[in-house]
Amino acid sequence: MVEEEIVNEDIEEAQDGAKLEEAPAVENKEGEYLEKLQRLQAEFENFRKRTEKEKLESLTNANANLISQLLRVLDDFELSLKHNKDKGVMLIYDELNKILIKQGLRVIDTNGLFNPKFHEALIRVDGEKEGIILEELQKGYLLNDKLLRASKVKISKLMEKDE
Repeated sequence: MVEEEIVNEDIEEAQDGAKLEEAPAVENKEGEYLEKLQRLQAEFENFRKRTEKEKLESLTNANANLISQLLRVLDDFELSLKHNKDKGVMLIYDELNKILIKQGLRVIDTNGLFNPKFHEALIRVDGEKEGIILEELQKGYLLNDKLLRASKVKISKLMEKDE
């Protein structure tokens, strides 16, 4: 019986020693798993944000394509209204314009100086100053602060002096 107790004590001591040796290894594994889990969570969050952004850009680009096609219709309405002040045509034009503005469409300002980012110079005539917009030939538009169509304009160029 005494021998049995000694053997049991030896077994228990051996098991306790094994547990002590396993404890750091288990903690290291837990740390590795926790780190992997945190990385996966961060990667998933980045993926979710990226797909949300791509979805929004895709929707915006689809709108840009449709709106750029509607700009010709808007130009035709403006031309029609220039020659004919029909109230029905004016109402339809105003309604279409309101819808496009709600979608983020804005007219590019053509008062002042020529800016190649927003204006396309079709005609250059002699003037006293360089790059002054003299006339707008076709309206330009921005969609959500991105260029959709550049304004086509007539600008001045500095007159050359004969010596």
